[in-house]
Amino acid sequence: MTVGQIAKKMGVTARTLQYYDKEGVLSPSSQSEGGRRLYTDKDIVKLHQILSMKYLGFSLADIKDRLISLDTPGDIADALAEHAAAIRQKIDGMSESLRAVEALRVEALQMHQVDFRKYADIIVNLRMKNDMYWVIKHVDDDLMEYFRNRFDKEGAHEIMTRFSALQSEAARLKKNGAAPESKEGQDFAEAFWEIIMEFTDGDMSLLPRLMELSDKADSDINDFIGPALDAYFDKSGLSTDKKEETN
Repeated sequence: MTVGQIAKKMGVTARTLQYYDKEGVLSPSSQSEGGRRLYTDKDIVKLHQILSMKYLGFSLADIKDRLISLDTPGDIADALAEHAAAIRQKIDGMSESLRAVEALRVEALQMHQVDFRKYADIIVNLRMKNDMYWVIKHVDDDLMEYFRNRFDKEGAHEIMTRFSALQSEAARLKKNGAAPESKEGQDFAEAFWEIIMEFTDGDMSLLPRLMELSDKADSDINDFIGPALDAYFDKSGLSTDKKEETN
């Protein structure tokens, strides 16, 4: 087949094929008796490889490195297996994007006014697969600004992930009937208090707002967190002012 014939057959332009030839990605593998370069059926299969990977978002340089020779049935099977793996990866990525879009839509409907900075924060956390993005819609602007100034992106992700893990741990302990003053309860309270102190940098005026935020996350587990902290304060000899601020 000539350039024009294979272009028509595969739904691409002749210029695209000429570019692939120039870049060494796909060149005609046969020629006529008159010396005219021609494409073969094998070239069609290779072009399908290229177009499929292009559709999946690979750059031409990546495609060139990923092309598999098609000399044996095993080569064909390997090429198709790699193609299938790339498709599965693309599906997973698109599914994650769909979940993020749907989650953002829900968050947008629950916000009472357009706030693009808050939307941007939510999007960043969704892209980082951080389930704590719900925090952003609940915090006031002052607390959110404090959070942005206190932590960089990696630090914010790390502390929010730890906070989420502690919320889950509190739920587990409560479900298992652990006493707030037990060793498990006190280990939890110590870790919870440490993360609060790390977040606030000792600014106790932030405590009531943080506890309110925790309550919005899951008010049920605060029935465990509150008593666990009270017992921790008593055991550690921390001031009763902190107990009052967390209640």
